[in-house]
Amino acid sequence: MENKKVMNRSLVVVGAILIQLALGAIYAWSVFTPSLTSEGWAKADTQWVFAIGLASFAIFMVVAGKQIKTLGPQKLTMLGGVILGLGYLLAGLFGGTNFIALMLLIGLVGGAGIGLAYVVPIAVGMRWFPDKKGMITGLAVAGFGFGAMLWVKLAGSWGHLIENIGLSSTFMTYGIAFAIMVIIGGMWMKFPPAGWKPEGYKEAETVAAEAKDDKEFSSGQMLGKVQFYLIFFTFVVSAGAGLMSIGLMKLYPMEALQANGLSALEASAIAGTAMAVFFSLANGIGRIVWGMLSDKLGRKTSIIIMTATQGILVIMFTYMAGSEILLYLGATLIGFNFGGNFALFPTITADTFGAKNVGQNYPFVFLAYGVGGILGPILGGIMGDMGNFPMAFTISGIAVLFGTVLMIMVKPAKK
Repeated sequence: MENKKVMNRSLVVVGAILIQLALGAIYAWSVFTPSLTSEGWAKADTQWVFAIGLASFAIFMVVAGKQIKTLGPQKLTMLGGVILGLGYLLAGLFGGTNFIALMLLIGLVGGAGIGLAYVVPIAVGMRWFPDKKGMITGLAVAGFGFGAMLWVKLAGSWGHLIENIGLSSTFMTYGIAFAIMVIIGGMWMKFPPAGWKPEGYKEAETVAAEAKDDKEFSSGQMLGKVQFYLIFFTFVVSAGAGLMSIGLMKLYPMEALQANGLSALEASAIAGTAMAVFFSLANGIGRIVWGMLSDKLGRKTSIIIMTATQGILVIMFTYMAGSEILLYLGATLIGFNFGGNFALFPTITADTFGAKNVGQNYPFVFLAYGVGGILGPILGGIMGDMGNFPMAFTISGIAVLFGTVLMIMVKPAKK
């Protein structure tokens, strides 16, 4: 290799966090919904924008996986940033309250921008940090989790943007900020030079031959392996239980706390704190901690521990929701494990099917999140309508424990 200065790999971390902070915008949607309902929107309409955003995000992530080699990670990230920014900017220009405009511009276009950029920091980070794949993935996806909180607070209780400048201008401000952050972060999204290894990294040499022959799978080869389906269904039940818990973290504890003698106002305040503070913070921290733990324990062992404890916790939550202290504890632990999904499933995809192709392969695994995002909340809603929230948590918990069994069955993939 010619004697060329190699970029400092810590810049990849800065870029990854910057990009993911902006992409976390999708989870900040709830801060805009009160203004839209006061403009006459039905609650279901506000959820349509969010649902289309999530679907667009998952579908365009698969497109990004196919384009990462063609366009390169730098151009693909910047394209995602421009599309995301334009979606929000145009939504603001169109007055900010038109249902069709917001569904297309924030849902479809914004979701597409997020999907195009999301996988790049994960794929690039793993190539620069083969010695710390879990840590770099955890840091990148933690940006996504904390980004949601940042944008919610800026529009609401910290920055009062919606109150001070209105909905349209908030969308436009966010659009410009998202585009700038993703474009700046995208400047450092480059793969390391061929043959580059971090100083003192020995493992690469010992497994290099095996990795080349046996460990690098194309998406088509991966989809023909039983390991893919075991990992996929474990992610479906693990993400589904977490997303169901998010959907019910306010409603169900309110009901349980009131049954234990608290007023509706007290119950609402406690349940709100459980979700907004304990679950949200633990979700962000869990992404980093589980990523770092998996570098020490191994990916498979980490997922087995995470899903086994999550299954038990989700079942036990029915006994915790009615007590303030136990509710905070339950919300923290469930949120912590939920965050782990986003650090552990990209890295087990890389470990099982090769780090070189993780940009193409992980989007197919991530579709499991979309499936879980439909099944979990729908189960919660149906059981809630039947007046049986505890049954929803019990079914989810058992499903996650079944996922633990599937993960135990995952063996190294061979060609």
